Amino acid sequence: MKIVTFGEIMLRLAPPEFQRFTQTHSLEATYGGGEANVAVSLANYGEEVDFATRLPKNDLGDACVNTLRGLGVGTRFIVRGGERIGIYFLETGAAQRASKVIYDRAGSSFATIQPGSIDWKSVFTGADWFHWTGITPAVSQGAAEVCREAILAARELGVTVSTDLNYRAKLWKWGKTAGEVMSDLVGMCDVALGNEEDAEKVFGIKAPESDVTSGKVEADHYRYVCEQLAGRFPSLKTISITLRGSLSASHNTWSGVLWRNGEFFSAPTYDIIPIIDRVGGGDSFMGGLIYGLRKYPADPQKALNFATAAACLKHSISGDFNAVAVAEVETLMAGDASGRVSR
Repeated sequence: MKIVTFGEIMLRLAPPEFQRFTQTHSLEATYGGGEANVAVSLANYGEEVDFATRLPKNDLGDACVNTLRGLGVGTRFIVRGGERIGIYFLETGAAQRASKVIYDRAGSSFATIQPGSIDWKSVFTGADWFHWTGITPAVSQGAAEVCREAILAARELGVTVSTDLNYRAKLWKWGKTAGEVMSDLVGMCDVALGNEEDAEKVFGIKAPESDVTSGKVEADHYRYVCEQLAGRFPSLKTISITLRGSLSASHNTWSGVLWRNGEFFSAPTYDIIPIIDRVGGGDSFMGGLIYGLRKYPADPQKALNFATAAACLKHSISGDFNAVAVAEVETLMAGDASGRVSR
């Protein structure tokens, strides 16, 4: 059975070698976006996965489709139309200088998508898992309505539905708040992921005694967040939260927790230094979690550990996509973090 993800994939433009926007004379062009990043991870792990989106019918749209196809992601449910591909500009931070993101996605092909654009029953034929993120309904009212269409179709067909809350303050501009829209959509999901702050920003649920800017995040404090989410959304059977301790832009700690039907699990903590590229870290965790929950359905701890290790490795890889294989993740899970040459 296959996995389906749905969202906007964008052209990513970034100055090379940690340069600032005001310094650079060139921009490196790649592609990325939350749900596409998850799809690529799953394809790397050998899963059958289709990515649904809307792209313009031009050379940039073709290049984006070819990139996904070359990475093993199914593209037959990418509809074509609209005027332009969404863009995001990334300035990668280092040491005590934070990274910056500038969005240029208003009026994109995806932002102008409308209900009825995608035949969801055809998309979900042969599927048993559907994933979306909170970025999608933030983009536009049309994208939110199409996302709701997809969730309803998935539920009707008995497909497991997962979400990453992924709060983006810069995107919620079309008239409704994240809490208003996401309450309805998350209430129809089986699995949810968030970072240390997503539940607070979207639903007002804050971990007690937590301060993410201090560089210290205590795993057990997030049991409360999971329990509150489960109480508010009874359909959620599995809830996971990534735990990033930001000591600087180049040095983070990384871990995660998982709640399943009342049981609570914590992953090992990784010390990541130096960070090559942290963008897509949460998506890498989600891709690893979906793979782990499907591969080890009776072992939530192992599923969580796989997700955490996969996302740890992503920090060593430039670009949005997590270019790692199952064997590499399992090596780190087993405790080998030496980085020794494999030959």
